[in-house]
Amino acid sequence: MTNFKKPNLMDGLAAEAREGRISRRSFMQRSMAAGLTASTATGLWTGAARAEPKRGGTFRWGIHDGNTSDTHDPGTYVTRQMIFLAHQYRSYLTMINPDNSLGPDLATEWSATPDAAEWTFKITDKASFHSGRKVTANDVVASLNHHRGETSSAAKALLTSVTDITAKDDTTIVITLDGGNADLPWLMTDYHLAICPANDDGTIDWESADGCGPYKIDEGEFGVSWSLSRHDGWHGEGAWFDKVQMLILNDPNARQTALVTGDVDCVSLVELKTLALLQRRPDIEVDNVPSGAAITMPMFCDTAPFDNVDVRTALKLSMNRQEIIDKIAFGAATMGNDFHIAPVQPFYPTDIPQHEYDPDKAKSLLKKAGAEGMSISLHTADSVFSGAVDMCVLYSEQAKASGINIDVVREPNDGYYSDVWLKKPFTAVSWGARPTPDVMFTLAYKSDAAWNESHWQNERFNELLLQAKAELDQNLRAEMYREMSLLMHDDGGTIIPFFNNFVFAHSTKVQHNPDLAASWACDGARAPSRWWFA
Repeated sequence: MTNFKKPNLMDGLAAEAREGRISRRSFMQRSMAAGLTASTATGLWTGAARAEPKRGGTFRWGIHDGNTSDTHDPGTYVTRQMIFLAHQYRSYLTMINPDNSLGPDLATEWSATPDAAEWTFKITDKASFHSGRKVTANDVVASLNHHRGETSSAAKALLTSVTDITAKDDTTIVITLDGGNADLPWLMTDYHLAICPANDDGTIDWESADGCGPYKIDEGEFGVSWSLSRHDGWHGEGAWFDKVQMLILNDPNARQTALVTGDVDCVSLVELKTLALLQRRPDIEVDNVPSGAAITMPMFCDTAPFDNVDVRTALKLSMNRQEIIDKIAFGAATMGNDFHIAPVQPFYPTDIPQHEYDPDKAKSLLKKAGAEGMSISLHTADSVFSGAVDMCVLYSEQAKASGINIDVVREPNDGYYSDVWLKKPFTAVSWGARPTPDVMFTLAYKSDAAWNESHWQNERFNELLLQAKAELDQNLRAEMYREMSLLMHDDGGTIIPFFNNFVFAHSTKVQHNPDLAASWACDGARAPSRWWFA
């Protein structure tokens, strides 16, 4: 009797999944109730219950973190609006696959000299811009050079070791470095390094928003909304939807309400306070993806009182991280330890002592620094992440036990990253995941990086950064990254409360593959080109 019913039950569940009438959560619950193990149920969902992708429909996407001051200049990309939009209408040399491996975008293959100081990339001859012009190696050269030399691009620090970029022919690019860089193909996935049309003078045309991505922009306004349609000349796989509508919904309540009422098909960030309620809805599926994305709280190391390492350490020890994860992230996070490598990433050092909540030690350090009873301001905004303001308020309560008075300043969502971040001496910031430690360290902790948000200067750290970049022996590289992490832990000016999971949600009529890239929310910011309607 049992053996007869289970196949019929599972056939019915598989049919429901193929037709988009059941969420993964419900499928798993009903399968396990029927006596299947979790691993078996997962295999059935992966192999049998997922329909093949099909074209059609308009994907309506509610996006958090968008400003009216955003631009199409890839050197200025910083908000989720700019980053998510860029992954729809522009392309890169390489991309992060759903399984977090490195894959091709414009580049079909790449190779290096034995010392990793010269890299050759071959690009596809099938790519075209939305304007109709063919993508060539000259466009790639100009796009990368946009972030080199006299430029204010935030990606300039990533390419300082590049000495030359040349087009060998229409489909071949050679990048020459002043030393080895084993991570260069991974570096090409950085969201700033989007490929734009080249002008005759070697600059790029970024103002027109012409791109070679899976979707072309039909119309839009920064901070409001964007309408896109499939690019018939798209060189890659996917782009299953006919059209994409991006709606900027910075307010978490408005964003979640739009999903529940069916006004959008997906939201990029779930309000964690109501996560449990959302998970109970049969028409919505929540994706909770551990990642290398981090919440940071940088202190200007060249500004009093943060210019004293004892003060910086006291502030690190005045945070009860577990309480913050439990009450603010609702468990959807991994504890940070004030160095910027997440446990899910390669080269994570497991033996560095955790910064525990220790108000007594913090008091002692403040007394040593002559900063007892100090008062400071901490700037944040709702758009930083779901619960950012609440986290800072909770931290200010925790810090009172150390004798520290923290005034939490709630800033406007619009313009936070242009008017507050990098300008105020103590802020809360949300960082997306970077594929390798070198990329993260180069962007935010290298002494001359444009995004050195804590103004931290450490000669030994910078020395190790150069050595590790060129080191091909992975064991030696791991030792270097451990020492760099320890320097950040003991001397750095950045508190890292936690590495946040990407928690986003979509209607059950939206389908995606089992793997979801952990580089950005919504499948590495590529949901419109990778997902489809049931």
